[in-house]
Amino acid sequence: MTKSGKRVAWVTGGGSGIGEAGAEALAADGWTVVVSGRRKDALEGVVAKITTAGGTAQALALDVADAAAAQKAADQIVAKHGRIDLLVNNAGINVPKRSWKDMELEGWDKLVQVNLNGVLYCMRAVLPTMRKQQDGSIINVSSWAGRHVSKMPGPAYTTTKHAVLALTHSFNMDECVNGLRACCLMPGEVATPILKLRPVVPSAEEQAKMLQPEDLGRTIAFIASMPPRVCINELLISPTHNRGFIQTPNNRD
Repeated sequence: MTKSGKRVAWVTGGGSGIGEAGAEALAADGWTVVVSGRRKDALEGVVAKITTAGGTAQALALDVADAAAAQKAADQIVAKHGRIDLLVNNAGINVPKRSWKDMELEGWDKLVQVNLNGVLYCMRAVLPTMRKQQDGSIINVSSWAGRHVSKMPGPAYTTTKHAVLALTHSFNMDECVNGLRACCLMPGEVATPILKLRPVVPSAEEQAKMLQPEDLGRTIAFIASMPPRVCINELLISPTHNRGFIQTPNNRD
């Protein structure tokens, strides 16, 4: 909590899924939340839900793959709110053609640009402000695939999510002296809209056993609630019914 009592969080990929749930949980905890993403209508829907519930939120259209746009977004947040206390790097994608047998270079480049470069662009954009504050926290949403290699997510997704883990630890090594800290949040399967891009879409019954967006929202709010002396370097979380441990036809594709 700042001396003024105001805490400002920037959540990328905030229009749905984990980002939306994280924004709602943070707002419920009293954070001023800025949600960004490529779909302005979805962002405005999230803002409406938060404000209706009594929270404070703002929508900011952004493609994190654009470095200049990411910097402009951070500058706009600071200009309006005076600070950035938390960045939740949640924007991420996958593609249907994801195995070695059918992957395309266009898909690989797209994943690297969003899942890895986009994370770096936003971290770099908030860094001057957080250094000036001598306080700030970043949550990089990676994946179970960022810790454990498996066939299902594909080589591009798995590689970018592993890289996000390394990027997070590298940040802590350099920036801990400035009072800054980052957490790599690595969830297993979560029932979000990205599942529709899988070669085999999990059934409703399977999705009901997965982590739900609100589970990750609560986790993000928990990490963000830790005092400045605490750095949760990484957090690995999965469904109890972990399909990665259970061999079925659908989770081997």
